[in-house]
Amino acid sequence: MDERDKLEGAKIQKGLEDFLEQELYGAAGNRALGQGKGGASSRKGGDLDLSLAPSGEPDLQGSYEPDELDISLAEPVSRKGAYGSGVRPGAGTKESAGAARVSAADRERTRAAHADGRREEGARNVRTDGRRKEGVRTARTDGGRAKSTGNARTDGRREDGARNVRADKRADLRESGQREMARRKNKKQEKTKKKKNRVVKVLVFIAALFVVGFFILRGVVGSVYKKMEYKEAEAFTSEPMKEDGVINVLLIGNDSRLAGDDGRSDAMILVSISDKTKTITMTSFLRDMYVEIPGHDGNRLNAAYAYGGAELLMETIELNFGIPIHRYALVNFQAFANLVDAVGGIDLELTNDEVNWINAYLMEYNQLEGKDLATDFLDPSLSGNLHLNGPQALAFTRNRYIGTDFGRTERQRKVLSAVIKKLPGAVATNGGELADGLFPNLTTNLREGECFNLSLNAWKFLGYEMVQQCVPLEGTYSNADIRGMAVLQVDFDANRQFLKSTLYGE
Repeated sequence: MDERDKLEGAKIQKGLEDFLEQELYGAAGNRALGQGKGGASSRKGGDLDLSLAPSGEPDLQGSYEPDELDISLAEPVSRKGAYGSGVRPGAGTKESAGAARVSAADRERTRAAHADGRREEGARNVRTDGRRKEGVRTARTDGGRAKSTGNARTDGRREDGARNVRADKRADLRESGQREMARRKNKKQEKTKKKKNRVVKVLVFIAALFVVGFFILRGVVGSVYKKMEYKEAEAFTSEPMKEDGVINVLLIGNDSRLAGDDGRSDAMILVSISDKTKTITMTSFLRDMYVEIPGHDGNRLNAAYAYGGAELLMETIELNFGIPIHRYALVNFQAFANLVDAVGGIDLELTNDEVNWINAYLMEYNQLEGKDLATDFLDPSLSGNLHLNGPQALAFTRNRYIGTDFGRTERQRKVLSAVIKKLPGAVATNGGELADGLFPNLTTNLREGECFNLSLNAWKFLGYEMVQQCVPLEGTYSNADIRGMAVLQVDFDANRQFLKSTLYGE
């Protein structure tokens, strides 16, 4: 119990004592004084007259019932005597006995009042202690709550701080990532820029080479073209070289020893360069086919060349087979032999019979050329893969005694195919000999610009597939005798469809 509570209890006790003292003794004195003024039992100087009812309780109002007993004190009663010290207990008088009874009753009431006061004070103390404990509990609870709230706030602040730290880290990471991305982007842009610069430089270099090469090639083509003999085919002057994605050039080999169109057409091979099928197709036309010739009676195909040269031969093929042919190239024996020599010769698989027939045709060729008859002879015992020079390859293609005309045209295509494969390398390493040996013995209606365009696209044509075929197609012809001529009667519809399919992909 603290000092404040002690003071409050002392004040309450003091007030209770004053109240009891006032009530007990002040009222009795006032009543005695009142009787002194109005009756015989009055005392001067504050004498007190106490009267007891049968129950022993004092009547503080100054009136009595009929059976009440009056007790008068001879002397005034002081406050101290009211507690029992003012009347001697040993006195034998009636007044003394009454005063003693009054003092005992007063003491009892005082004790009771004190006990009630103590009990009230105890109750107050209990209530105060309860309130204190409740206050302590409330304070503890409030403190706990405040502490919990403080802890929660602290935890919240910590969590906020942690979140802020994480947010800062994320922001730093984002900023770092952005810087890294920007660095990589800049580095990539620099690399791309450098790469583009390199590409541009390469392209410029290639363009420069192309321009230089263009003019060089144009000059070379122009120089070579002047060596050839240009002969116009009037019927095809206004016709384009390429039609429906296909370039058709008819190669004609005649047996003339000089440039020009005199002599007979010993070989007729259509070279078709198709952008549709990505092929270079060599089609041999057998000279013994019986065909319609414009302006002439029907005859063998090679008769068209004898009647009207390359122009009538192209017209005859287009009429009978439906293939538009607007350009030709005519070569003689010497041009063919020179072409093979210019590419360094060719390698072919030969039988022993073919070797002996090569030697036989070489005797005729050497006689025409004024050479020793045995020049370039092969060992008669040889066979298999053999290397042939120009005259030997020419003799091989002219053989018509092995395999009839079909075998002869097949041998022509073999030689031509082998030459074409070696031609690019020969142009690079032996262009001068090639030009001098071939082109002076070549006659054509190809224009200079067309020859230049063909040379520009030569790199593309090298990637095309080489195909060999022959007309008439197997199973589309029969042997016949017309006007005393041994000829081949041909199913032209079947062969037209065959050529359209292989050359145009239709």
